[in-house]
Amino acid sequence: MITPSRVALVTGAARGIGAAAVRRLVADGAHVVALDWCAGVQSPAGYPQATVADLDALVTNLPPGTVDPVVGDVRDPGVLASAVERAVDRWGRLDVAVAAAAVIAGGVPLWKDTSLDLQWDIDLRGVWNTAAAAVPAMLAGPDPSGCRFVAIASSAGERGLFHLAAYTTVKHAVVGLVRGLAADLVGTGVTAVAVSPGSTDSPMLAATADLYGVSAAELAHHQLLQRTLTSEELAATIAFACSREGAALNGSVINADGGFLG
Repeated sequence: MITPSRVALVTGAARGIGAAAVRRLVADGAHVVALDWCAGVQSPAGYPQATVADLDALVTNLPPGTVDPVVGDVRDPGVLASAVERAVDRWGRLDVAVAAAAVIAGGVPLWKDTSLDLQWDIDLRGVWNTAAAAVPAMLAGPDPSGCRFVAIASSAGERGLFHLAAYTTVKHAVVGLVRGLAADLVGTGVTAVAVSPGSTDSPMLAATADLYGVSAAELAHHQLLQRTLTSEELAATIAFACSREGAALNGSVINADGGFLG
């Protein structure tokens, strides 16, 4: 068995930013437990989610033995506990957790929006469950000072987005969770960071465009960069936040949004 220098857990790992984060972490030398619910077209989110085939393809296209795929729902704390245990049992440690699992819903005013419970449970409680499972393993591991928790927030975590009140609410809460976690981690060496993407070429951006009845390219005009970001660009930002050199980012929100204008 190869003992890697760093071990990571990534949720929402089968596609989009999560999958790109897995690929980048592996390229940087980590071994990864890649978790996704793989709900497919049966998703309660209202648009197709990743599938088992997507997760399998991610694993197949990376060096053998570097990624351990897990199908599971971040709404279940036991799933996250098992995923962390799997990482520790297989590779002896957990150094990084990237909470990327999320859905988006809405497209109507707050008083007509019934999606809050779903987004709260996945987009926020899923991050909470990931942190609650991962941080104790980091603290118990051989190198807490090199351990990093990264949550994927959103530009919606700092401002209100039209007809996305529930999504805006939960992403604000993700930012609060990270700041509270960073405060709880004082003196441990473990850090917590939120990365807030703007319009990123991903299935979630396509779903957002559908909610607004526009194209993804039109959403990109709300960014100074005037184009959609790539998942790989977000993964590079996430990877730095996960690195030992990223310690100075502790407790902060990284606005990786291409200059979001609102």
